[in-house]
Amino acid sequence: MKFTIQKKSSQSKARLGTLTTNHSTFETPVFMPVGTKATVKTLSPEEIDAMEAKIILANTYHLFLRPGEDIVAQAGGLHKFMNYKGSILTDSGGFQVFSLSKLNKITDDGVVFREHIGGQYVNLTPEKSIEIQNKLGADIIMCFDECVSYDKDEKYTEKSLKRTHSWAKRCLEFHKNTENQALFGIVQGGMFKNLRKESAEYLASLDFPGYSIGGLSVGEPMDLMREILDFTTDYMPQEKPRYLMGVGSPLELVDGALSGVDMFDCVLPARLGRHGVLLTSAGRLNIKNRQFMTDFTTVDEECDCYTCKNYSRAYLNHLFRSQEMFGLRLNTIHNINFLLKLMKNLREAINNGTELEFRKKIAQVW
Repeated sequence: MKFTIQKKSSQSKARLGTLTTNHSTFETPVFMPVGTKATVKTLSPEEIDAMEAKIILANTYHLFLRPGEDIVAQAGGLHKFMNYKGSILTDSGGFQVFSLSKLNKITDDGVVFREHIGGQYVNLTPEKSIEIQNKLGADIIMCFDECVSYDKDEKYTEKSLKRTHSWAKRCLEFHKNTENQALFGIVQGGMFKNLRKESAEYLASLDFPGYSIGGLSVGEPMDLMREILDFTTDYMPQEKPRYLMGVGSPLELVDGALSGVDMFDCVLPARLGRHGVLLTSAGRLNIKNRQFMTDFTTVDEECDCYTCKNYSRAYLNHLFRSQEMFGLRLNTIHNINFLLKLMKNLREAINNGTELEFRKKIAQVW
């Protein structure tokens, strides 16, 4: 992996960069669509490619459970398994362990939990997480970490942070496929600035190829998230890519970029689409509403995606009410395209030095 900063803003902490892996080159700040189980729900790899999305995310926890990392490895890795030619990032599975499974025991060695599909007990360690990700074959992989809820007290959060740091070192030592896979460390520390600073500085000392910011957008107020994020990036290496995990609303993306973040991912656009909610230049639009039954205008006049160029609000309303799968596909195409275009426009604003004005326009809607 190679990351180059092309320009730094004089108006904010935002920067423009270029990131290259074995499978693609893309500009940052970038939004990564989520393909949890080796698929972006309802969409084909060709449709993702048509949107010029050159990197997506897949989920280690889910692929570990089904079909299993060994089967993916036998297929030749994730890229061949899902026929996707762009870059792929896999998370460590840590967040899903703590959010989806029935957690039994956290120790310094790892986590013993009951997985959510068959209820089997699983022991996931930092080494096991890296082994799984090595077999999946993504271009960028993550350290195994403990993601604590935002309301945990400082005593527990500090104990958790020590464990995450120990796990990060073990991940780094176990990871051998460094020529093909870039391993990112994950900054934790909850809502405590002293712990965030400690985490950022410790992980920087380990010299990872890139760094993630975890434990944000987990239920805390947005103002608090902005404050902690903006503080944290001050202590992260300037020359390495920074990835804010699980953030994808329009205003959060812009604020993250203005705080110096380069990469983002979130299930939000696809999940909203499957529930009939569309992201538009005028805000959220619930296509299920009765008022759209005879609305033959396009979803968003400012959008040039496949959905907006070819179909009306009335048709999407009909598809959703009729429970037709094509409607979910069209909604998802639009929502992901909306965020990809938002990031493209944001990069242009950063390049022109007008990102603060751009942020003001987004904030008025979102």
